[in-house]
Amino acid sequence: MKKTFLLLCLFSLIVPVNGQRKVKSPEPFGPLPTQKQITWNEMEFYAFVHFSLNTFTNKEWGYGDESPELFNPTALDVRQWARIVKEAGMKGIILVAKHHDGFCLWPSAYTERSVKNSPWKDGKGDLIKELAAACKEYDLKLGLYLSPWDRNHPEYGKPGYITYFRNQLKELLTNYGDVFEMWFDGANGGDGYYGGANETRKINSLEYYNWDETYKLIYKTAPNTLVWGVGPSEARWIGNEEGRAGKTNWSLLRQKDELAGKVHYTAFMSGHEDGEKWVPGEADVSIRPGWFYHAIEDEKVRSLDEMVDIYYESIGRNANLLLNLPVDRRGLVHENDEARLKELVATIKEDFKTELLSGSKVSADNVRGNNTEFAAKNAIDGNKNTYWATDDNVKTASIVFEFDKPTAVNRILLQEYIKLGQRVKAFTVEAKIDGKWQTIANETTIGYKRILRLNRVVASALKVTITDSKASVIISTIQAFNAPTFVRVPEIQRDKNGTVTIKSEEGNRIYYTLDGSDPSAKSTLYKAPFNYNKAVEIKAIAINTSENISSTIKIAKYGASKEKWKIVAISSGDLNTAHRIIDGNPDTDWSFGSETIKLPQEIVIDMGVILSINGFTYIPQQVGNALNLISNYEFYTSVDNVKWTLQSQGEFSNIKNNPIEQVKTFTAVKARYIRFVAKSAVGKKQTVSIGEINILEQQ
Repeated sequence: MKKTFLLLCLFSLIVPVNGQRKVKSPEPFGPLPTQKQITWNEMEFYAFVHFSLNTFTNKEWGYGDESPELFNPTALDVRQWARIVKEAGMKGIILVAKHHDGFCLWPSAYTERSVKNSPWKDGKGDLIKELAAACKEYDLKLGLYLSPWDRNHPEYGKPGYITYFRNQLKELLTNYGDVFEMWFDGANGGDGYYGGANETRKINSLEYYNWDETYKLIYKTAPNTLVWGVGPSEARWIGNEEGRAGKTNWSLLRQKDELAGKVHYTAFMSGHEDGEKWVPGEADVSIRPGWFYHAIEDEKVRSLDEMVDIYYESIGRNANLLLNLPVDRRGLVHENDEARLKELVATIKEDFKTELLSGSKVSADNVRGNNTEFAAKNAIDGNKNTYWATDDNVKTASIVFEFDKPTAVNRILLQEYIKLGQRVKAFTVEAKIDGKWQTIANETTIGYKRILRLNRVVASALKVTITDSKASVIISTIQAFNAPTFVRVPEIQRDKNGTVTIKSEEGNRIYYTLDGSDPSAKSTLYKAPFNYNKAVEIKAIAINTSENISSTIKIAKYGASKEKWKIVAISSGDLNTAHRIIDGNPDTDWSFGSETIKLPQEIVIDMGVILSINGFTYIPQQVGNALNLISNYEFYTSVDNVKWTLQSQGEFSNIKNNPIEQVKTFTAVKARYIRFVAKSAVGKKQTVSIGEINILEQQ
């Protein structure tokens, strides 16, 4: 009797009650995420807020000598920030608590350079405390940015500053509740005020801060805080400030090599297939050209097209999206930024409104142990904790979804079960059209989430084939959608002679206005390039004629054309090609200076007539990898090319990571001639380049 009972027990371990043989779950493969990193990945989308002294000095990087008394928002409302962030579907806010100029948005006990010495709330305010309460009210997570670099502190670059830095970390991590992410900027060391020293201080950022000890302090104080940035971080920069990950994007990194200085930041876009540590990517980008608020950028909020592209090329490419909202001098998210966010949210919601695979018939050519626990249907059951898996020795496999009737599809979403590692190296998507399989996508990695934007097809079935994998295939989610047709805004260009060209996708009609009114199908139809050499605001839309769907409005503002502009003097370089910097095309560039002809170097431009100007812009070289960027400049004006007046000087801060149009303003003056001086270059180069020089005319 006992023998029979033992046999029955043994049999029950092999064959469960439902008759299926018990199959062992897949073994983990390679580096794995912690639960903290998984929770972070699932946030997907959250906000950055840059708001500090720079907001009131109109700078991107403060030098460190700015008075705290300049910080005086007139209508600060952190609940407005939280409401807008929540309505946009974001899950948290990372606030810049201290930027490079050293000003603190909380009343730190370790410095007088904080809100306690500002007029705001008579020095009794604590912005982080207010934001923490607002985040709690709106069910958002709070993150904090603390700049390791401090251009104000007299001890920066010396051992004493590290104690100061860590003391402030303790304040931030103990006084404001849970902090989901601690953000450390990679900009470290350079020129600054440094308590009045006004000098350049260089440090080795991997050694100076003793990151191992600093991280131990963080994890001891706040074990649930994920640390981003410099040192042995738990998430990585995506390698650009454009919010875009690589099409191939591993959540793995050779961090030992990185900490030894052997990994160039451009590798962060794709991670490392052979990385020994799980370090997923975070794509940061500002909704405007700059990180801090500048009134001149109110009309330069990124277009809806660009925002949608950023969404798909960050979240849709296995990265989290950190979107910056530069709070204005009132202390509010600007109306233009909020409007663009609403458009983005509406577009994304429509794109993913109706999922198409949940009701399909699904099958796979390999299921782990032929067991329902790992069946193909798990990929469409809406449960993130179930998955389709193959046998251990099967690294290529197909899963097929059959529709009841031909169905239109143009989006595919896939997710791996990352708790067991990132495995997929390559996959294809096929659609069965008129009874024949056609390949509609050929891609590489998946990771936490991958979203494909495809041309619309009408298919009776879809097939996803994993063509290469590090180990057995484990897929938790596959979804399909039919997003509405999206019409991109037209491109508007005007050359130096005033010729306006407007372009759109094939099949669209373009309508435009020149009087500032919003265009519609009743406005002027664009047929061919036209000349308009006066100051003008051009607005244009594109209309898809087959579906009668229009784009958002494209706005382009121009001053008087450059047809009378001439290059009259250069200190080096080729005079015959210098006209490229005033040809109206930023994609053409000109270089001057060399290893033998050292900076500073200058160029003089005759605008042909006397104009009232109140600023200028420098557009860096836009094409290529070695951009030869100018870091420090001087700008002079003259009415006679004899007597010159210095109007602006300083740095193009953060231009290395964000090589966009640099805008500098000053009090309006009359001028016919302008002189632009390149004082120094990024990376101590002696050759610099210019894509375009423009002036701002007083209206």
